[in-house]
Amino acid sequence: GGQTMNPSTEDMLNAIAQVNADHVFILPNNKNIILAAQQAKALVEDKEIIIIPTKTVPQGISALIAFEAESSVEENEAAMTEMMNGVKTGEVTYAVRDTSIDGKEIHKDDIMGLSDSGLAAVGKSIDQTLLELVDAMMNEDAELITLYYGSDISEEDAENAAAKVEEKYPDIDVELQMGGQPIYYYVVSVE
Repeated sequence: GGQTMNPSTEDMLNAIAQVNADHVFILPNNKNIILAAQQAKALVEDKEIIIIPTKTVPQGISALIAFEAESSVEENEAAMTEMMNGVKTGEVTYAVRDTSIDGKEIHKDDIMGLSDSGLAAVGKSIDQTLLELVDAMMNEDAELITLYYGSDISEEDAENAAAKVEEKYPDIDVELQMGGQPIYYYVVSVE
């Protein structure tokens, strides 16, 4: 899912029909997809559909990591939901027009750092905005920062940005992954 890429209820029903399983977990990874997932669940009669209400891709990835094939559906649902709830998500993107958000002036092409709480940073530099975003997302329980770099960021630039985050937070594990996503220079996960 994502901007203009949200699957419909019909898309989900088609995917569910193709899965050879009695129990199907749906991870929407976007708040706008949860309703379609609930509608699909209500229409499926021959399989048990479990919706893990992930609102971001990093939440979905963490929920998937918690899945254990040997565990019961109920145990997996609880573990996946718990893991999902421990994830903070941020995104670094650019402004498409002049505006004001949360009392901050934003101009077209400014770099914005958006967190679960709203606008966390605005600047002219992708790396500086990324660092300010991570600062806003941090808490004392954080153990892992994951940076998923987008299609407009080179691997070298992403490695340099990750090194800056590691330098600022030497006691926290920092992972870098190629996400390849459009529009967002970085998607950030703090767990």
